[in-house]
Amino acid sequence: MIFRKPKDDDDRENLERWLLTYADLITLLLAFFIVLYSMSRLDAEKFEHISKALRTVLRGAAASPLPHQILMMNDPGDGPIKTGDLNYLKSNIDKLLLQEGLDNKISATIEDRGLVIRISESAFFDLGSAELKEQAKGILDLFGGILSEIPNHVRVEGHTDNLPIKNEIYPSNWELSTYRATVCIRYLIENYGMKPDRISAMGYSEYRPIAANDTPEGRNKNRRVDIVVLNWDEKHKEPTPKHEDISQSAEKNSNSDFESIDALVDEPL
Repeated sequence: MIFRKPKDDDDRENLERWLLTYADLITLLLAFFIVLYSMSRLDAEKFEHISKALRTVLRGAAASPLPHQILMMNDPGDGPIKTGDLNYLKSNIDKLLLQEGLDNKISATIEDRGLVIRISESAFFDLGSAELKEQAKGILDLFGGILSEIPNHVRVEGHTDNLPIKNEIYPSNWELSTYRATVCIRYLIENYGMKPDRISAMGYSEYRPIAANDTPEGRNKNRRVDIVVLNWDEKHKEPTPKHEDISQSAEKNSNSDFESIDALVDEPL
């Protein structure tokens, strides 16, 4: 004898099969929208990270370094960063500084030589001093991570106004501007492992002004530190090491040189 399932049972089974297809479709849609949401939040999260770091730095506390991923380099390979990449980096810095109202302390400009990160003296040093403020260390922490990662040569430049200075440590503005640049590169070498052969310090004294020195406002603009990320052409104008072991010897010599600088800076006026 053959038994047949009631017709109502077959209909009920067929009606429930669509739930499997529907559940699969909902799962796929959920995964799709999660991906879209995460992509839309990517830039906002990066900007928020940098924003918090900048706020911390300019309130006087130390900040964590900017991660390499935040800057989204188009060519993070072995070759130096092209000018287009520097423009992209500059645009991101500009947006953050404007958003946080910090453009009166830090600015970024593209010049023929590369990207110039310009920082006012008030954020780095006391008047007539080459000793880094805690706030200055925070700012160097902000940029130290990326400066140690990129293959470009980095040049730190010290500038002063035209007011004369003369004491046992700084006979003129030449020494003051050079010492200021030197203590900055020392901080980057010691705290971020920058190779001494791809970073340099220059002091321009009062002779590279960006404003007239006949007003307090102009002199304040001229007292600054410029961190310059050199582009391809300028990088090849820098002197190159002639020996394979130059990095090790340079690092060893730089430590002893910094000790002598410490003795000078710490010496009472």
